[in-house]
Amino acid sequence: MPTYAENLNATKHAYTFAAWRASYHNGLEQYTPENCDAAQRIFDTLIADLIACGEQASEKQKVALFQQAIEATNELPEDMIETGEREQLCELTNTITLACGLQPEKYGDGEGLASEWREW
Repeated sequence: MPTYAENLNATKHAYTFAAWRASYHNGLEQYTPENCDAAQRIFDTLIADLIACGEQASEKQKVALFQQAIEATNELPEDMIETGEREQLCELTNTITLACGLQPEKYGDGEGLASEWREW
């Protein structure tokens, strides 16, 4: 049975940032390597912080880490997160939410934690 950390690290397979990077080479200039790296860093940090606080951390502690991450995504360039990317980030957030032992449907009117704070 995978450990808490292994479950969280496995969510990185759901990252879409490589596809975003490829879009830059197809003419979508908002997906610069710097912008894509910044987006990936936000989620890498969220996963690392969830692992560091541990499986037994309170729901409140875990939710606070998601809030930090989602608020950080709000600082990304506005044109980076359009409809498709918004759906991808919400799905990724829900995947990470499940991996850390929380239920996405409890938050954001059933849409998940991203919907609590996202401006995109």
